[in-house]
Amino acid sequence: MDSNNDLEGKVILVTGTSRGIGYAAAKEAARRGARIISVARTLGGLEELDDEIQSHNCETTIVPLDLTDGEGVDRLGKAIFDRWGKLDGMIINAGMLGPISPLSHIAPKDFAKVMDINVTAPYRLVRSMDMLLKSADAGRVVFVSSSSAESAKPYWGLYAASKAALNAMAKSYAGELIQTNVKVNVFYPDAVRTAMRASAVPGEDPATLPSPADIAPKLVDLVSPSLSKNGQIFDMGTGEFRGI
Repeated sequence: MDSNNDLEGKVILVTGTSRGIGYAAAKEAARRGARIISVARTLGGLEELDDEIQSHNCETTIVPLDLTDGEGVDRLGKAIFDRWGKLDGMIINAGMLGPISPLSHIAPKDFAKVMDINVTAPYRLVRSMDMLLKSADAGRVVFVSSSSAESAKPYWGLYAASKAALNAMAKSYAGELIQTNVKVNVFYPDAVRTAMRASAVPGEDPATLPSPADIAPKLVDLVSPSLSKNGQIFDMGTGEFRGI
């Protein structure tokens, strides 16, 4: 794919952009010409990203928003409609690890919080942005998930369950849109040098892992209008597509 200006003039929404993979993906999409709608809870991280993107003469709109606020997500959809009338791409990246623990030891409030962020929030985004994506020439959606959805290792039950649900939702949504110009895919980042990874594997040397900037180009490829895949997982671990 053309990594220079394939997103020229496209409106791309990226969630979880205050740090890590979302931050790097927003920068990469902006570098390729996109107008970025940058969504995160942390205003400081959003402002830093905004400064960095604008320093390269690219356009960004920052949205401080807790994605568990469903009415706030709806207001965001209305604002995008009023300003652009369409949404060319959406990278649903924001997520939460939650406790790595025996399933029977997880507090109900922790279970609910992880499901709210990893499953319910993506659903609310789809619900609010669906018509905007269909109004674009080549709407693209990518759900950032994890191979944990399939491996479901002991003590990872909550996170694995949330990502398995996300995959199922993505697969169903991709099938629903098969007669439209919208493509829906899933991205597995593999092990990356992020705060979430450090929390999950505290003894690991982060210098041995790729940075978010290293994987961002492959993630942003999934919102390129030239992408023809639908209902697929791109796995950074293998470098290949496969069915969800």
